[in-house]
Amino acid sequence: MKINKKTTLEKILNQKGAEEILKKHNLPCLSCPMASAELGFLKLGDVAKMYDLDLEKILKELNNL
Repeated sequence: MKINKKTTLEKILNQKGAEEILKKHNLPCLSCPMASAELGFLKLGDVAKMYDLDLEKILKELNNL
């Protein structure tokens, strides 16, 4: 699966190794109790923008899994 900025966190987290990459980049949603109910709606691009994360770097690492 090709991951892009519109891919939901739920789909990304279904890939082996993806959670470790997101943790490495300090994605806060993984530890947020409210976000766990919204993983199917939260898009990687939106979250990266909200928290000023390097989307291109995250996408590159996720797509190299």
